[in-house]
Amino acid sequence: MGNFSKQLPFGICPSEPGATPPNPMADAARARVDAMLDDMIEQFYTKIPYAKHLGSAETVNVDYYKRFTVEIILRLRMKRVIDGLTIHYFTKTNPKLAKKWCQYTEDEMLHDGLFVADLERLGMTRQEVYETEPLFATKLLQGYFYYGLEHEGVPLASLSSSYFIEYTSARTQEKWLSNVERSVGSAAVKGSLAHVTHDGEDNHINFVWEVLSTFIKTEDDVERIIAHLRGVYHLFMMFFVELHNQVVAKQPEPFASVYQDAAD
Repeated sequence: MGNFSKQLPFGICPSEPGATPPNPMADAARARVDAMLDDMIEQFYTKIPYAKHLGSAETVNVDYYKRFTVEIILRLRMKRVIDGLTIHYFTKTNPKLAKKWCQYTEDEMLHDGLFVADLERLGMTRQEVYETEPLFATKLLQGYFYYGLEHEGVPLASLSSSYFIEYTSARTQEKWLSNVERSVGSAAVKGSLAHVTHDGEDNHINFVWEVLSTFIKTEDDVERIIAHLRGVYHLFMMFFVELHNQVVAKQPEPFASVYQDAAD
């Protein structure tokens, strides 16, 4: 009775250190990760059709922008379910991180409304937005998160994706939205710009890395995170291919050209 030298059920120990103790290995890994993400952004611009459109087109394709924004909303809606499961995981392993991720999730929980307001100003109804079927790549992304939770037993895929999105959004979205604003009008990006500004002011990039870094104890852990980041990157590449082929090329089979390129 009362032998607290042993770990409590679910891995919670009363002598557990702070949620984010100093981690030199994680600090060293971050520079490598960030450089890799910068390279991924450059690869995206060179490999994906229409990749530069939102950021540089003289006349922005409004249908493309609307479908792009709809998918952000659907991802946010589905991701909050994943975040709930992430909180559940942390309640059993690190309640301090559970509290932090609760605060992050609470902050992001209803941000889909910012994007919906933009689409309403472009003539879409809220019902239209939420009744839209997610693109296949978006479904695969969510499935990847569930796979990590169910079969790997940790929310590492989801947390890696959160860092990927926070980092790449900070590097790309302001430019994209500025160009959309110039072409389509400020009403089309009011909520989206507010979201970008809010995330920057709250320093979401550093916060998510701080949580993600708690999983780094060995070089193998770094490699696992890098593998997840690469997986998420390829799923987003698939998303932009599917988006282009559905909205711009209007192909009945969104990945037909990809298969043909591979065959050639």
